[in-house]
Amino acid sequence: MRSPKDFFAPLAVGAPDPVREIPALPSRMIHFFDPSNAKMAAKVPDLAKKVDVLLGNLEDAVRADRKEAARQGLVEIAQATDFGSTQLWTRINSLDSPWVLDDLITLVTEIGDKLDVIMVPKVEGAQDIHYVDRLLAQLEARAGLRRPLLVHAILETASGVANVEEIAGASPRMQGISLGPADLAASRRMKTTRVGGGHPGYLVRTDPVGEDLHEGRTTYQQDLWHYTVARMVDACAMHGILPYYGPFGDIRDVVACEDQFRNAFLLGCVGTWTLHPVQVDIAKRVFSPEPKDVAWARKVIAAMGDGTGAVMIDGKMQDDASVKQCRVVAELADKLAERDPELKQAYDEATKEALA
Repeated sequence: MRSPKDFFAPLAVGAPDPVREIPALPSRMIHFFDPSNAKMAAKVPDLAKKVDVLLGNLEDAVRADRKEAARQGLVEIAQATDFGSTQLWTRINSLDSPWVLDDLITLVTEIGDKLDVIMVPKVEGAQDIHYVDRLLAQLEARAGLRRPLLVHAILETASGVANVEEIAGASPRMQGISLGPADLAASRRMKTTRVGGGHPGYLVRTDPVGEDLHEGRTTYQQDLWHYTVARMVDACAMHGILPYYGPFGDIRDVVACEDQFRNAFLLGCVGTWTLHPVQVDIAKRVFSPEPKDVAWARKVIAAMGDGTGAVMIDGKMQDDASVKQCRVVAELADKLAERDPELKQAYDEATKEALA
């Protein structure tokens, strides 16, 4: 075990100092693209203007015979594109694959100055993060990078869920964790073939009325992922990193997609994956607080002064706990407003009306 005093020391001679606080940059949508697909690659400059995070995917969605093309494609795209304030991430191949070492060596040494976060799939425990942590430090030193790359883990194995707290605190590089529902379902032997979302068979039923066990009993579909997302959010909050929902595979079902994204947002997730442009607008809408909620939060903060005591606002009691909740909403709104002028205008107008 490393001494706490050494936790923020570089893991290689010449590597940059680890970060001491993870930047909470807007990341409502992590939009995936295949760098080996020329049609997708051509859309990257335009997509960079519309999303918070662009992720060049090298893992499962890329065929084995296209791995090298995807890696090289990401290098070329990164070198040729001005991403502005949009973050560039990548999902490398799994640590038990024959491609991952070349992924890291190539990307860090050739475009490490353009990358923000490296997403690591199928993380089983802290040992996986420790391996990537040390290797990244060595490669950063080789490349002369002055800014450390951050690491994002995907929670998609039973072992990963069991070890999620130690994964979240395994390295100063840890930026966040995403739910990986498809691989996690397989790892747990869950009986669903859906990628994210609920299942009609996972339900609760109202009690019977009278002797008839069938008549008049209403059912309610439940969320397969509630426990896992809540545990992931707690682990991330405990270690000062960011939780994300993962993929929602049914591109056509925009209604259920929005519901699933909103559930994750309300539970504490800061963003989600988007696999198709239609999901980008959903994620942007859901993971941005409503103007009326921002206005209310700012109204409570203004009324509470130093944040102590209690006041009545519109017939509702507000105290120090209320202010803490409202600050979460208001601070997120401020960060998003810096990136999105339309949101800023909507937030400011709603606040002005609420405080009038």
